[in-house]
Amino acid sequence: MLGGPAEESLGKAEGRDGQMDAALAALYDAGGDGTGTPAKRSAGLGGSAPKVARWLGDIREYFPSTVVQVMQADAIERLDLTRLLLEPEMLAAVEPDVHLVGTLLSLNRVMPEATKDAARQVVRTVVEQLERRIAQQTRAAVSGALNRAARINRPRQADIDWDRTIRANLKHYQAEHRTVIPERLIGYGRRTTAVQRDVILCVDQSGSMAASVVFSGVFAAVLASMRSLRTSLVVFDTAVVDLTEQLSDPVEVLFGTQLGGGTDINRAIGYSQQLITRPRDSIFVLISDLYEGGVRADMLRRVAEMTAAGVQVVVLLALSDEGAPAYDHENAAALAALGVPAFACTPDAFPELMAAAIERRDLTAFAARFADQKASG
Repeated sequence: MLGGPAEESLGKAEGRDGQMDAALAALYDAGGDGTGTPAKRSAGLGGSAPKVARWLGDIREYFPSTVVQVMQADAIERLDLTRLLLEPEMLAAVEPDVHLVGTLLSLNRVMPEATKDAARQVVRTVVEQLERRIAQQTRAAVSGALNRAARINRPRQADIDWDRTIRANLKHYQAEHRTVIPERLIGYGRRTTAVQRDVILCVDQSGSMAASVVFSGVFAAVLASMRSLRTSLVVFDTAVVDLTEQLSDPVEVLFGTQLGGGTDINRAIGYSQQLITRPRDSIFVLISDLYEGGVRADMLRRVAEMTAAGVQVVVLLALSDEGAPAYDHENAAALAALGVPAFACTPDAFPELMAAAIERRDLTAFAARFADQKASG
């Protein structure tokens, strides 16, 4: 047991326990009386970059990574340390995570050149962690869905899916010949390097969407690496920026975003419509909390136009591990009335969602099943 109350009954912590206690006190005892004045038992972190950098090093030594990430986020919020992240020695001491990347991206425009290299290294570390987490699963899910979507009933011999063909024809088993006589062949279709689907990710970069922006950028880069997909990434606030050309380097993608500002979803959808040349083979993924600063009626009209043309439209309120954020319930309900459910999706579920979209499965049922899994899990 650590902290001031424990000292009264157990005495002051010594050695490593004392050092852990001091690290906790520097953050959580500062301003403990609610007035912003540091508590007596701790000098707090103050505004000194060297002191904060040492503290960051200490907590990484004493606590597991998951705890360090929580403490870092608390320090940034409680002690207003955002400005110190502009100093290279601070970035060298932090534990990289998605939330820290979001904070750095929000500071991108005011970040000194001397700090940008250190910031890029932090972002690259997190991107590589996320790629290890999601890349293989995403490629497998998408490739499998494309293969299933391409199956035909009159395949060439080399393209026959024998496993599915046999299972589909078991009722034609001939006992005397001890074999199955297939009446219907199921195949994968011709193997091709042609683009089979166009994917447009349209991402709201308002401040509340920081984690979603990070995950979206990494997913877009992974999808762009698949030759069977043509992937575009569009980010927006009141302006629209097309980052497709940077998708070979997700770090550059993320530094091309600018978190904060207003939101014009209608304008972003309008731009994205121009990218759609094959509606029946296109998947449009809007990632936004749906707070519209543009023309709401036009936004809904554009979504209706896309669905009528055959575009598979997906609306995610968030793409992160944090669950659904605050969002515009009226706009979500209006989209649902158009047959487009709006729901939050975790990064681990996103590959399956993309597979469902490729196969044109019922996304309303997918959203309901995903919600049930989260509730029971």
